[in-house]
Amino acid sequence: MTTTLKDRLQADLTAAIKARDELRSSTLRLTITAITKEEVAGTTARELSDAEVEKIVAREAKKRREAAEAFEQGGRAEQAERERAEGEVLAEYLPKPLTDEELDALVAAAVKEAAEGGAEGPRAMGAVMKIVNPKIAGRAEGGRVAAAVKRHLAG
Repeated sequence: MTTTLKDRLQADLTAAIKARDELRSSTLRLTITAITKEEVAGTTARELSDAEVEKIVAREAKKRREAAEAFEQGGRAEQAERERAEGEVLAEYLPKPLTDEELDALVAAAVKEAAEGGAEGPRAMGAVMKIVNPKIAGRAEGGRVAAAVKRHLAG
């Protein structure tokens, strides 16, 4: 049987607790709680797919980045460092982020595909995002993708 991402998170949590790794165990605990909360949200409880679990892990990692920036601006370097460390723990469970070159190549292909479909210029933004988003799937932040699309559409 293949192990799911959630199973891997739980196995790693158990290992972290045994190793008395406080940072890792608290980070994984919070993430698993977020996953569980998502599973019981709505009318019926359900098992999340790996892609859905990955989205939650990415969301948690983004929260850590934003919190680290906020702490940094507030002059609380210690908390900022902690948030960054938690973000690094979560990054291990996410696909490798796209490099700028990889992102540009995907966006260029999507712009070309949208142009073939008749969508050109700045108004093609939505059409291009629709094409490129599934291909990127959590390997680049939305803002970064949108900026790359705008750059390509502007020519």
